[in-house]
Amino acid sequence: MTKPYIIVHMMTSIDGRINCGMTAQLDGNSEYYSTLSALEAPTRVSGRVTAETEMADGDFKADDGEKLGKVAFKKNATADSYNIVTDSKGRTAWGRENGSDFPHLILTSEDVSKEYIDYLNGHNISWIAAGKEHVDLKRAMEVLADEFGIKRLAVVGGGKINGGFLKAGLVDEINLLIGPGVDGRIGQPAVFDGLTSGTPTPLTLKSVKSYPDGAVWLRYLTK
Repeated sequence: MTKPYIIVHMMTSIDGRINCGMTAQLDGNSEYYSTLSALEAPTRVSGRVTAETEMADGDFKADDGEKLGKVAFKKNATADSYNIVTDSKGRTAWGRENGSDFPHLILTSEDVSKEYIDYLNGHNISWIAAGKEHVDLKRAMEVLADEFGIKRLAVVGGGKINGGFLKAGLVDEINLLIGPGVDGRIGQPAVFDGLTSGTPTPLTLKSVKSYPDGAVWLRYLTK
């Protein structure tokens, strides 16, 4: 299959927790953005829950239950990089795209309402629909590479979307910026959530870099 080169890039406490409010308090937080820029992967992917806390414009509720029911896409905004959000059911509202260099692109499923697709089109927001009830990440990445021309991207959380990309065999590289601190709270999201096999994914160390503030940047290859 054709697909972009995909890097999972996260900042964690040393116990692997990724709660944004917590990691923002750790030394090394400023290195997260410099290391992300160094990856030269300007297209970014995040899950719906993460996006709702940082970028969304409220909720979307469809009045008509008619579903799209097919694999499809629409390039409403052409750009060199995109701010991609996964939203299987089409629940999140966004502001209108007005010529941004970093426009939104929504990954959704065939179960999305036609009303939501019309809403995205009306707001000049690009989208890819693939997968019967949940986003088929493999098919979506093929469309992203073939039709949108994206060669590299960074998956920037949360744990479920990271886990989804890893489970689908799509991750080429895992980058962790580890801040010098422990979270320790029960029930907090981890770098990867939702994997059920019980078999660890083997990795190959690519590089290690430490910083004066105690942060450490680890880069691993999955293949």
